[in-house]
Amino acid sequence: MSALALALAVAAPAQAGTDRQTGWQAAWIAAPQRASTGFGPNWSEEGFTGQSVRQIVRLTAGGSSLRIRLSNDYGPTPVRLTGATVAYAGQGAAIRPQSVRKLTFSHATSASIPARGSLSSDPIKLDVSPFQSVAVTLYFAGTTGPATFHSQAHATSYRAQGDHSADTASNAYDQTTHSWYYLSGVDVAGGPRTRDGVVAFGDSITDGFGSTGDANDRYPDELAERLAATGRARPVLNAGIGGNLVLNDSAWYGDRSAARFKRDVLDQPGVGTVVVLLGVNDIGFSESDTPTYKPAPVVSADELITGYRRLIRQAHAKGVKVIGATLPPFKDSDHWGDHAAALSDTVNQWIRTSGEFDAVADLDQAMAAPGDPDVLNPAYDSGDHLHPNDAGYTAMAHVIADRL
Repeated sequence: MSALALALAVAAPAQAGTDRQTGWQAAWIAAPQRASTGFGPNWSEEGFTGQSVRQIVRLTAGGSSLRIRLSNDYGPTPVRLTGATVAYAGQGAAIRPQSVRKLTFSHATSASIPARGSLSSDPIKLDVSPFQSVAVTLYFAGTTGPATFHSQAHATSYRAQGDHSADTASNAYDQTTHSWYYLSGVDVAGGPRTRDGVVAFGDSITDGFGSTGDANDRYPDELAERLAATGRARPVLNAGIGGNLVLNDSAWYGDRSAARFKRDVLDQPGVGTVVVLLGVNDIGFSESDTPTYKPAPVVSADELITGYRRLIRQAHAKGVKVIGATLPPFKDSDHWGDHAAALSDTVNQWIRTSGEFDAVADLDQAMAAPGDPDVLNPAYDSGDHLHPNDAGYTAMAHVIADRL
């Protein structure tokens, strides 16, 4: 977390008083995925049995009360949640004493997350500020079966045997992964509701692959900080899924863009703008040796443009502004080849010049290496010539902030 974000979290108290509460604002989200082996060791396929899972998330909006949202979108049977808490996050799995709040669901401490459905908690009083991290702990006394999750959290989640949902110390939490489980949203209320939330909708570049873990250095994090630093503070929500595609579903990489767009963008409380950065995988999987998406279809520019137009229509029908981001350079990555080179140029030119997006963030030009516009600037390269590093994500955030 940057010094700026820390200062804002301390200096910007949340609005107080339920009489000022006018509605919910999404302050953090994660796009749900079906259980899979994912990009690293995780608990999604085994699920949870008699265990507590503690997850740390950073909010980009403040308020005097909050609620959590849980997703069982990919579960064929209901999941019994025995108990849940929310608290201010401390170091590691520790949470701050006196901040622990027990969550209820229709006034009960236990509840079932419906099969292929979702569940929201009752509102709980807890003052939170923008850029404050909270810990959400879920306890499952029984067996959940495979868990709906978000694979690439780039943040540590913690597991303990037994009910440790109210523990303030971290001692019992002796297992970790880098995914989120069932938790799909945290909403806040307590201040004037404005429809100015920004959803970053994309793939692993939006999800933050290549950024420093537990540091909140993904581009949506940096975008929220940039907007706050320039006096234009707005909630920024990360709806990226690593490997996601515009045109096709994947067991590993989530539902195609149009199939998840309503859930992950349009249904989020208080959203007014979406940034669309997708297409690299549609173009590049047919060039790569990625074993988890084979055979990868070879797509055309017209097919991708049709996919973008579908998202634009969905957003505009709900009064949501759409910013189109050109695809950053990715020459020399495993996604590059002759087809990818020609297709990415054609698609980026359409994004720039079609006039169909409400605004364009030209990441292709901003992220290019000096002397070769197809190569990601080495100063921004995480090492695979495809995903930016922390500096690259900051540069992306500055470009996109200028278009908001």
